Amino acid sequence: MAQPENQPQNQPRDQSRDQSEQQPRDRPRDRVPSAAKQAVRERVHAHRAELLALSHRIHAHPETAFEEHRAAAWCAQLLRSHGYSVTAPAHGLATAFTASLGSGPVTVALVCEYDALPGLGHACGHNLIAAAGVGAALGLAPYADLLGLTVRVIGAPAEERGAGKALLLEAGAFDGVDAAMMVHPCPVEVADFRSFALGTLSVRYTGHAAHPSLNPHEGRNAADALTVAQVALGLLRQQLPPQWRVHGITTAAGTAPNLIPDSASAEYEIRASAAEDLAQLRARVEDCFRAGALATGCEVELTRPEPDYLDMRSDPALLAHWRANAAALGRPEPVERGPFACTDMGNVSHVVPAIHPVLDITGGSCAPHEAAFAEAAVGAEAERALLDGAVAMAWTAMDLAGARGADGGPAGR
Repeated sequence: MAQPENQPQNQPRDQSRDQSEQQPRDRPRDRVPSAAKQAVRERVHAHRAELLALSHRIHAHPETAFEEHRAAAWCAQLLRSHGYSVTAPAHGLATAFTASLGSGPVTVALVCEYDALPGLGHACGHNLIAAAGVGAALGLAPYADLLGLTVRVIGAPAEERGAGKALLLEAGAFDGVDAAMMVHPCPVEVADFRSFALGTLSVRYTGHAAHPSLNPHEGRNAADALTVAQVALGLLRQQLPPQWRVHGITTAAGTAPNLIPDSASAEYEIRASAAEDLAQLRARVEDCFRAGALATGCEVELTRPEPDYLDMRSDPALLAHWRANAAALGRPEPVERGPFACTDMGNVSHVVPAIHPVLDITGGSCAPHEAAFAEAAVGAEAERALLDGAVAMAWTAMDLAGARGADGGPAGR
């Protein structure tokens, strides 16, 4: 998948201005009546059976990136049955959808992920992400107009591979959104989730085949080109900052020992703490692969199979509301963690105020991308996290609308 060349229609927001104007409060003033929040919570729990069934159904039928036809359809069907206007497929992606309800001046996007990992199923718990997003939407549905909200649910495919949200952002799915949010299961509770920026790189060398004993001097060894590049990368790692990562695999490097390979290929990932650093890292890594071609007389083709994943930058005002709401639900005390993992929700957060809290479902006993985490994603703690996540997102949307109205913003009616 090609890297989009144009910037999204939404322009990157000035975060220094956001943070100065919306400093988080230790205890945000409660501008939404507690009775209203209780009603929304009861509404979410009234749909408990449907939400758990959705989560378990998606979990039992894992679909990988851009193949999530059933998962997207199940989410859309449930939303449509409860009054949402659904568009599916959406924004040029066959397994994306959007659903909308309400006509309030504050638009909140609830983001659903539902892709699985190849060979591991839902070992990242995206079944819970999808059901929690749908659950928050169902909880808000009867009250959206009264609260001054327009609720938009965005079904986002291909988070594990393909950067579906970056593609949706480019296509305009987040245009007009005042805030975006989602939750993610994890082995630890973190409110202010921070992620690495991630870039991918496909490498293909083309040389010239020859017999290794009859005419080796006529060959141009593509496997040697990749070896030179890998040695250069190994040496480069000594001079990289601690938070920069380079890792990859060889996907082809010849077919027989009695033939000098005329082609070799590899897939690599690079990670850095921030998007700005990622560009510098990419340039240095690509030079290593070019060095391999130069040293062996081969040609090299470097391509980006998907958009870059940008680092997650949580909005401070939304985060303050989330913290208060999660505490009110009795969630574990969140811990502070440096960047870990990657998410294309980071791309959204560079343009739209956003949060991406992670909810503990294993107590540290196992982590995402492990087989045991797939089992945990349908356990009792996972079900609690699903419902808590849905309620806390709904309450955070309510708080945003309430704050806008109380401050004389567009939600004042």
